[in-house]
Amino acid sequence: MSTSLKSRLVPALRRSCLAFLAAAGIAVVGTPPRAQVNLPDIGSPADALLSKSDEAILGREIMRSIRASGMLVEDPIVNEYINEIGHRLAAQVNQGDHRFTFFVVDDPHINAFALPGGYIGVHTALLEATRSEDELAGVLAHEIAHVTQRHIARALHANQRQSILSTAIMLGAILAGAASGSGDAMQGAIAVAQGTAIQQRINFTRANEYEADRVGIAALADAGFDPQGMASFFEVISDNTRPVEARVPEFLRTHPVSSARIAEARSRARSYPVVNQPDSPSYGLVRSRLMVARARTPEEAVALFEQKPYEAQTDAERYGRAIAYQRAGRHAEANRICEELTSKEQEIIAYHICLGESQLALEQIDAARATFERALQLFPRNVPLVVHYAEALLRMGDAKRAHSILLDTLNNAPATPEQVRLLARTAIDAGDVAEAHYYMAEYSFMTGDLVQGVNFLRQALQAPDLNEIQRIRFEARINFIREFMSEEQLQQMQRHRSIG
Repeated sequence: MSTSLKSRLVPALRRSCLAFLAAAGIAVVGTPPRAQVNLPDIGSPADALLSKSDEAILGREIMRSIRASGMLVEDPIVNEYINEIGHRLAAQVNQGDHRFTFFVVDDPHINAFALPGGYIGVHTALLEATRSEDELAGVLAHEIAHVTQRHIARALHANQRQSILSTAIMLGAILAGAASGSGDAMQGAIAVAQGTAIQQRINFTRANEYEADRVGIAALADAGFDPQGMASFFEVISDNTRPVEARVPEFLRTHPVSSARIAEARSRARSYPVVNQPDSPSYGLVRSRLMVARARTPEEAVALFEQKPYEAQTDAERYGRAIAYQRAGRHAEANRICEELTSKEQEIIAYHICLGESQLALEQIDAARATFERALQLFPRNVPLVVHYAEALLRMGDAKRAHSILLDTLNNAPATPEQVRLLARTAIDAGDVAEAHYYMAEYSFMTGDLVQGVNFLRQALQAPDLNEIQRIRFEARINFIREFMSEEQLQQMQRHRSIG
């Protein structure tokens, strides 16, 4: 697609998509035969309105807006977990046609949603509202199905057709009203026409929801989760709903759940083998981290995890107590808990991070370094571990080691913009000015600011320690990015160069 076409298409698609999402809510159920789940892709009229390539472009644009809002949860432990569960499910229904990115949004409303291009968001409140990992997986499976079944493109296509139909009906109503001379009749006919269009949209959305339920339940079972997890979460949300509209969870507004739908989901799930497995340790740890983070004050976080006696708490709750103590500056108490948890369960990375950070806060520098290094040997290139250790190394004044382990890991795993910015920080603290500017350029490209990114690359070319290989690499990157810039961006870049 040409740059000029993108510049016209993306804003229009974005407006249409956001309007649809606001009205219908793409995001969380049946026909039992599994053969009906994976139908061949023989094309759809929706492709003419929104191709898979267009969906990817639109999804990236919306994600940039979400990132710019500051509502993304950047906690690497949380992000690794949600992506681990999401990709485990996606592998059951995705034939390589879609790339998925799972993320968490800091929002007190219980909801989840799918964006074009395979971006799937979960609100922190929803993650906390689930009672089990199977319920969380049920929500994610439903959202994944919306993507693989291309419900957004299909909904936009259907909405376009309904708009034409609605306009035609209303035009006929106006003409009929004018002929009869009855204003009331005309208003009534228009109301009926509008109601017909709305009902068609609701029916289409319901069809999407049932299809997403069907595909999602199959994915749950195939991924080893309890297929009843989806219906179970629906029941939790429905049972806790109060009659006051303002208090209805956002999830129910965007994912209408009826008793018939829950019953069908239950019935469909029974066609699969029963799964009884405990939640993974990560599920409880992530929920504890989110609860500590959302507490308004450190004291509130501590109080949240001191409601139960320590002896009566689960390990996940004790971990929550430890990181609440860390937030409150009670590092000696946190250290004792983290030591106990790490000794008890060596395979949980979050415990090693907790212990290393409490030791560092207590100025036990050698002990903290030893804890992190030992963990790094056990879990090489684990992104959350490396990010936390790199931040700790910066506090220890060892930027070179921080830069080394971070670069090694991010060269072998997808990086978020915040992780790339951390890499730039380690480079500048280590005295590598050229590479620091290069990483900031990549951060700018990832967040959608091409002009700023090119400016960083030009600053990198002016670095005193620049070598020939770096010069060739930076210039090639500038030339590559220029191919994707609009005329306006190219002119803006030229103006910056003239000023510089």
